[in-house]
Order: sequence, then structure tokens, then C-alpha cells
Amino acid sequence: MTDQPAPTGTTQPSSLLPALADEEAALLDVPVRKLCDFAARTGDLDLRFTPSPTGVEGIAGHGQVTGSRGDGYQRELVLASRWQQLRVHGRADGFDTKAMRLEEIKTHRGDAADISHNKTALHWAQAKVYGWMLCEQLGLSHLDVAIIYFNVDTGVETPLVQTCDAEDLRSLFETLCWRYLHWAEQEQAHRTRRDLWLKDLPFPFPAFRPGQRDLAEAIYKAHGAGRILMAQAPTGIGKTAATLFAALRQMPRQSLDRVFYLTARTTGRQLALDALSRLTADAHADQAPRLRVVERIAREKACEHPDKQCHGDSCPLAKGFYDRLPAARSEAVAHPLCDQSGLREVALAHDICPYYLGQEMLHWSDVAVGDYNHFFDLGAYWLAATQGEEWRVSLLVDEAHNLTDRARSMYSAQLHPGALQAARHEAPPALEKALARTQKGWNAFAKAWRGTGGQPISEPPGELVHALGLQVQDFADWMGHHSAEAIPAALQDWHFATLHFLDLCERFDTHSLVEVERPPAFLGSGSGPGSARRRGIDRPIVGIRNVVPGPHLEAAWKAVHSATLFSATLTPMDYGAAMWSLPDPHARISVPSPFTSDQLKVFCTTDISTRWADRQQSLPSLVSTIAAQYAEQPGNYLAFFSSFDYLEQAHDALSRCHPSVPVWHQTRGMTEPERQAFLDRFTDHSQGVGMVVLGGAFAEGIDLPGKRLIGAFIATLGMPQVNAGNERVKHQLDQLFGPGQGYAYAYLYPGLQKVVQAAGRVIRDESDTGCVWLLDDRYGKSPAAALLPHWWQVERRRAPRPN
Repeated sequence: MTDQPAPTGTTQPSSLLPALADEEAALLDVPVRKLCDFAARTGDLDLRFTPSPTGVEGIAGHGQVTGSRGDGYQRELVLASRWQQLRVHGRADGFDTKAMRLEEIKTHRGDAADISHNKTALHWAQAKVYGWMLCEQLGLSHLDVAIIYFNVDTGVETPLVQTCDAEDLRSLFETLCWRYLHWAEQEQAHRTRRDLWLKDLPFPFPAFRPGQRDLAEAIYKAHGAGRILMAQAPTGIGKTAATLFAALRQMPRQSLDRVFYLTARTTGRQLALDALSRLTADAHADQAPRLRVVERIAREKACEHPDKQCHGDSCPLAKGFYDRLPAARSEAVAHPLCDQSGLREVALAHDICPYYLGQEMLHWSDVAVGDYNHFFDLGAYWLAATQGEEWRVSLLVDEAHNLTDRARSMYSAQLHPGALQAARHEAPPALEKALARTQKGWNAFAKAWRGTGGQPISEPPGELVHALGLQVQDFADWMGHHSAEAIPAALQDWHFATLHFLDLCERFDTHSLVEVERPPAFLGSGSGPGSARRRGIDRPIVGIRNVVPGPHLEAAWKAVHSATLFSATLTPMDYGAAMWSLPDPHARISVPSPFTSDQLKVFCTTDISTRWADRQQSLPSLVSTIAAQYAEQPGNYLAFFSSFDYLEQAHDALSRCHPSVPVWHQTRGMTEPERQAFLDRFTDHSQGVGMVVLGGAFAEGIDLPGKRLIGAFIATLGMPQVNAGNERVKHQLDQLFGPGQGYAYAYLYPGLQKVVQAAGRVIRDESDTGCVWLLDDRYGKSPAAALLPHWWQVERRRAPRPN
């Protein structure tokens, strides 16, 4: 896109709100803010941290400014205008009829002189668009247009005023409209073409697998009713293709703007992209993509210059970002699949940041594939865009059994005393007082807590929270005068940790717990009397631990047209519905397995216990069971353990007692290439046992069909460790959901879901066969036995005698 001015002489006079229903139907609507965001941004991408008012503070600031004006001041002035087929509308903040001055009010913190040039230019564009619409409405030849910067901390107004000729305002308005109209018409044509194609979208395979059609039909109906669906369907029937197919078929029928496909792992994201490629394989014969797909990844993974900061004075891909964005955006929409590599290629060809090009493309794509946190995290961009743009969105949540733990981590926070010490070490002198006050508040809390013998507390510590709140205010004041300076990493990390902690304190309720624990023994160097106190070891770690994420998720369910949460392991569904606070009514389906007990032999040992106290005694029998199965049927197996320590003990015992059995094992902190090398050992011609941790990188989301995997050994019930913290969670869940539910919700259900997921690695399609060994006597007893898949026929066996 160029900055070519719009043709002159084409303005169509309009009243405040144009009439004629048939003409209205043909217009393309755009709010003033969206028009200017698209067509008036120039200059650098600048993400240096600058303090900004909250939404509540911004509303209050607007009210304070407009409330100080005299008689004849009009607030929230509704304005609209047309240019060709574009209708622009919005509300100007205020109009002083005596001074004939239109005002656009912007709240801020810090020095108004430090507001970046590109932000000020955007604010002027908004103010002048409103200025033209008012001139047009009132027939004015000129008008004073003002930006009022209002400091919410000091109450000081900084007015910037320009006397503008109406013709100049009209010229700017038409130029912005010209830039946007071409794009809007292109987007309207794309939407029409997309919807016509999706109405008759064919299923990409010759036939549905058993159970796959049932799943697709349930999702299709839930979308039609605008409801949330919990869908349990066995691994291997093609859940990804079925869910996407059903959602896409409903896009034109439900006037959906976007489908968001959320995954917990990188492997799930790739499966979704592969399915979308197959679904749209014949959709681009005319070289105009009928469906646009964008993949989103974490910013740190997309960053080309991790040693630089996100602003034009540091990073070359931020310099002039908005000047080069239009051309990059135009090229990107011509690509049907903007995955990680595709976005990077387009972005670097135009010398702009790949990550922020991807964020822009979320607005111009039909399907977005990304991680849970893109939509569910506090302050998540996808959710904010959905709410702000009023998109109609279909949400598909893959491997939804992971959502509880992932959401809990999003809505939990910890403050470490060592992090405060590191921040104080790097902080400028102006912030030393604020950080010292925080340390004093922490010390006071620590003393009181130790006085109780380290007893649990029921709410966030008031003295520490108060000190942290004052620290945040002081930091904001300092940043208001030093926004151009680089913030030391430790100080910035501490500030963001503080903001997250305070945010969760404000939301604190019975869905969460306050956790206080002593820090590790070694948090720095030094020895001798008093060294622990100097390093902050005498101050406890303070955290907010989320127990039930549902109350935090409710905004997401309200924002979407429909949502489908699907997995092979959602039993019992009441557990998931309770943890996620799903609204009623919501729909549920459990698709029967197409696999039979002839395909998967399931054995349960009656004389092996993997309880912590019994592990050393049972280890010889456990490795003898593995060796005996391998000797009976050589091939590729996975063995799952509860921890790396237990895995390493079993690896050593198997290698020592049964050296003829090839064995390799997962190690702590494996990189992605190392994980891939581990999986590459499973081939159609290899043999051996790969030992891994249950719930880790190899317990789900991997596909080893046929002879690449013929069996699994599961030497754990997968339940979390019994400790003081988890026992508090159990007690809280008893309080929330009734006596006895705490054990099931905190330990049993999460553990058995992991077990069934791990077992699901063995049978991937109708032709697979294999076996699963449940190496613990509890699998043969209630309540664990009742949670195993109904189609399993569990055969009880005694472990072979150790050699």
C-alpha cells in the first residue's frame, strides 16, 4: 500500500447518521479507531515499557476532564460520515461549543513530552477524523482540534491544539478512507468467496473412520446451537480432522469470523496445520486462497534478535515497522498458510518483525492455531481482540485434559526473595527506597509468619501487598520520566512478577490458595553469620496457587460463539466441567472406541506396588516383567515412570539384570533435537525399551504407528505426590465440591487421565495391535479400575520371578 492521496471531489455529503436502508446495507462500516489503526500508523514498532492507566483509571480520567468543562460542552458526541462505500463512525470525547474546539482525551502516566511520536501521530489522526465529521455536519470552514493529555497521577492537563481548515481535514479523512476502502473491499470479497466454498467443503478422506462421523456431527450441532461441547473420543480416530471439518462447515452458516484452534504442545499444533492443509488442498486453484490460516508461536521463539530490545533504536526489524507493514500484510494474505516459516519468510523479505506481523495477521485470517495461553492467559491478546472487535469465534481446545494444569499455572504466581535482591542490585537510586520498603514489608510478614510456627495463611499478606502496590506506583512514576532508557533485566522481571502477583491478589477467592514456603538453602554466595539474612534466605517465598481455574475461564466462554473441548481422556466429565466452570446447559459426547480387546491386550500385575515405600522391594519384579514381555515378543516398547529418579533406578536395574534388552531413556531438560533423536530410535525394524516420565514430552501427542510401538509398561498411577501443598489443595476441593471429592479431583482423576493417555500411544489405527502392562496392584481394584476405558479387558497376572 502506498500513501497516494485519495481522489478529490468524491465526498458524498451525509447527515449525522445516513438514512435509506438499501444504501445502508451496501455500506462497509468501520469505527474511527479501527480506520486510524489500519491507515494512520507510521514509524517504528516501540514496545519499551511505559506505564499506562488501567481501564478504570482511564474512564475516571475522561470524566474528570469533561467534568471540568463549563456549559455548552458536549460529551460523547456521536459522529458519522461516508466516503464512497465506506461509512465511518464513532464518538468524539468532547466538543466545546463556545470555543468551537473538538477534544480527543488521552490519559497517561509520566511526562506527556515522553509520549512517542508514532502514538501522538495516531492520536492526531483520530482527532482530525472526528474534526472533519463535525465540520461536515455543522458546515464549518475551520475548527480547533485538540488532543488533551491527562496525567491520572497528577491531574495535570497537557493540551495540544491546532486550528484546522476543513478542506485539510477532509483531505486527510479521504486519504485514510482510500487506504482502508480497497482493503475492506478485498476482505469482503474474500469473506464471500470463503463462505461459498465452506458451505460445500468436502471431507478430505474417502470415508470417515468409525466414530469420526459421530464426533463431527456432535461438533456441528453444538456450533449450530452456539453451545459448549465436551467431547471424549479415543486416540487414533482422527479427532483433529473431524473437529476442524465440522467447525469450518459451520462458519458460513453461523456467520463466524474465525476459528481458534488451541493446543497444549507443539506436536498438536503441527497436527492441526497438517489437517488444515489437507482440508484446503483444492481451495487455491484460482491463486486466491479461500481460507487463510495463521500459526502463532511464543515471542521468544519467533524473535530474530534476542539480544536487542523491541524498539526502533535497538532492533532493525522494529525500525520503520509500520511504514513497511502494509506491503508485508498484502503479501501475507495471499498465502493460504502463514505458519512459522511462512511468516518469517514474508516478514524478513520486508525487514519487519515476524512475531508482530503474525499478530497483525490474526486480524486478517480465518483460522488461527496456537497455544492455550494465547486465549486463556490473563491479558491474552486473542481474547482481548475477540472482545474488542466483537468477533464471532469458534474455539477448539485440543487435548483438553491438559487445560486444568495449564490454566492453574497461568493463574498462579510466586514471589522469590532472591528475585527482589537481584532487582535491588540493578535498580537505579531513585527506586531503592521503593524496593527497600517492599523488603521491609516482606520482613514484617516473615516475622509474623514465623511467629505462628509457619502455619498456612488464608489470604494474601496485607503488609507485603501494600508495599508492593506502592512499589508499582513508584516504578510507574520513574518510568514516566525514563521511558527511553533500557530497564535492567532483573528489575523488569521483578516488576512484571509483582504486577502478576498483585493482579491475582485482586482476583483472590476460594478458587485459589496462598502458599508460603521457605526458599532453597542456597540463593547466593557468601558464608558466615548473617549471610543468609543478607541474601534474603530468611524471607519466605510467597505465592498464589490456583486450585480451580474455572472462575478465570468464564470470560473466555462468554466471549465465544461456541467452544469444543476434546480429548481421549475426559472421564469423568463432571470433573472437567467443574474445574473449567462450564456454563449450563453445555453438551457432552463420549464416542465409543472402534478398537477391540483383540487389538490391545491389557495386563495388570497383582503383586507389584509402585508406592514410594515399596519401590525398592518391587523393582526386581518390575524389570523382570518388562524383560519377560520383551523376550516373548521383541519389538519397540515405552515404559512410563512417575519421576526421573524412579526411571533411572529402573533403567539401571534392567540394564544390570537383563543386559540383552536394549534400553534407552529420557533425560532431564532434553532439547527439541534430543527429543526427536529419542523418537527416531523407534523404527519399523528397531527393538528395545524407551523409558520416559509419565506426563512428560513422550506421554502424549506422539504418533508411533505399526511396529514403531507395540507395547507400553506403566509403572505408576500418575497421581501427584502427597505433600503438604497438595493436601491443602485436596482439602480446598473438599470444601468446594463436597467431602471425598478432594481426593478424586486432586489425585485420582488427573493421574488416571495421564495413564490412559500414555496407553493410547500403542493403538493408533484399525490395523495396530499391541499390549499394555499396568504395573501396580491398585489397577485391579476400585476406584482406579472403574476409570479405565470400558473396552479394555484387563487380565490379572503375577509378575515373573526375578532372576
